[in-house]
Amino acid sequence: MTRTAALESWNASAYDFPEAADTGDQLLFLLRYAVLAPSGHNTQPWLFSVDGNTVELYADRAQALAVVDPEDRELTISCGAALFNLRVALRHWGYRDDQVELLPDPADADLLARVRLVAGEPPSPEEEALFEAIPRRRTTRAAYEERGVPAELQQELEDDAAREGAWLHLVHGAEREAVASLIAEGDRAQMADKRFRRELAAWMHPNRSRAARGMRGYGFGFGDLMSLGSPLVVRTFDLGKGQAAKDRELAEHSPLLTVLGTDGDSPREWLTAGQALERILLRACSHGLTSSFLNQPAEVEAIRSPLAAAIGRNGRHPQLVFRFGYGPDIPPAPRETVGNLLVGRSADARSTGTSRAPASSTGAA
Repeated sequence: MTRTAALESWNASAYDFPEAADTGDQLLFLLRYAVLAPSGHNTQPWLFSVDGNTVELYADRAQALAVVDPEDRELTISCGAALFNLRVALRHWGYRDDQVELLPDPADADLLARVRLVAGEPPSPEEEALFEAIPRRRTTRAAYEERGVPAELQQELEDDAAREGAWLHLVHGAEREAVASLIAEGDRAQMADKRFRRELAAWMHPNRSRAARGMRGYGFGFGDLMSLGSPLVVRTFDLGKGQAAKDRELAEHSPLLTVLGTDGDSPREWLTAGQALERILLRACSHGLTSSFLNQPAEVEAIRSPLAAAIGRNGRHPQLVFRFGYGPDIPPAPRETVGNLLVGRSADARSTGTSRAPASSTGAA
């Protein structure tokens, strides 16, 4: 895959929708939007099977992050975000987005969702705004402008989380210092772990890489030369002190710092969190905001409960920490093509991708 090909998915055009094609081809087209969802280290841990008017979403555990995400919690959240993008794309073309079964087969833990293509009503202006935001959404790790996020929009983001069955906590006042301290503590803990650094470095690529997964240096603000050497530096040195100081600064001074969580903590709630996440990110993007993740307190198990306590949510389950603001535009991260993410009959019949069986549910590879 060329460097340009790895960015092709971001150029999906609604004008190319195959109106006269069968439902299977239409679903394949809609998946172009699903794969633009965010994922940890840009692993894109999802696979799809299309059969008639039905698409199934599978966890691709071959892309699992064994160190930072040992239970595949964030992997499942990422798949939930891809599912929400698919729902938004369905609504754009007038299909229903409520024909979704989560975890439809108890015997197959990798089968996360099944979606049917069913005609519905035309989309609302709000749904159209979310759809238009899909190819514009970015994860921007740079510092943001000082201007604040309007209170009305903050309330909308909270409402979006609740609409999907999750909660979004807006971190204000004294809570911000406490959460920022936990983010810094998480940085120090993670970067002191050689296994974590090796895993992170393995997913970091030079700016000119042809890889369709992973993080290119420009996503961290690195120029071409720095992007070449950064994986070696991360692998070799414990940079936790410096990273902690940087992330604490971002957390304390970003216009809006938030924690997304759920009342339960099972794969079903993780899928819920993923759908809530993407609804929130698309809403924010439609209003000109960008975002980035500061998930360290939710990833380091010893800090996760203190994070819940710091925001007054004892007994509940923080899933992600992220910030919003008005930041610079950056190039998108690479993506696999839909054809390379198909499994089962949809791959065999159309010869558009690898005919892999869904990955084993016994663990990460």
